[in-house]
Amino acid sequence: MSINLSKGHTVNLAKQDGGQLSRVRMGLGWDTKIVTKKGLFGGSKQVQKDIDLDASALLIGGGRVLDTVYFGNLRSQDGSIQHTGDNLTGAGDGDDESIVVDLTAVSGSVEHIVFVVNSFSGENFSEVDNAFVRVVDSNANDTELARFQLSGSGTHTALVMAKVSRQGGGWTFTAVGHPGNGRIARELEPLALQVV
Repeated sequence: MSINLSKGHTVNLAKQDGGQLSRVRMGLGWDTKIVTKKGLFGGSKQVQKDIDLDASALLIGGGRVLDTVYFGNLRSQDGSIQHTGDNLTGAGDGDDESIVVDLTAVSGSVEHIVFVVNSFSGENFSEVDNAFVRVVDSNANDTELARFQLSGSGTHTALVMAKVSRQGGGWTFTAVGHPGNGRIARELEPLALQVV
């Protein structure tokens, strides 16, 4: 059963039987707002603008970013995290971009995995509708565990969506929802370090 999270809420990434999850997938989905454009002879038509949002994972340990997984670097150095590819428009239903994490293979030096989204094409979030991040159990037919609606449109071009953190022998998922600005993941590193 999925949990709808609010900003700042944390859930334990454990199976319903109490065991620890081994593989999760963070999915990002979004739509673009439909706008009315004036035609050549006074008419108008509704169009949907393509917006290129990019999901990235920043691996953090010891107070610094150790590795970044994004559309230009699809796999972490330790092989535990895989980005499934870039969606340039947000077209289609469901998850537009996904990052798969093998929690059992994440390097011991990684304390947090911070998931960020940025508008590579430069549009701000006032032009984005229905944006969400969700975490699913990749070993159980993509059963959704938690979902966080990325509400609060604004003039920011980036957002720290969520983080997965080591806790005891397992992991937790926290909805962050902290706005920022940047077109690439590297520009969000200072903001990601603030939320861990």
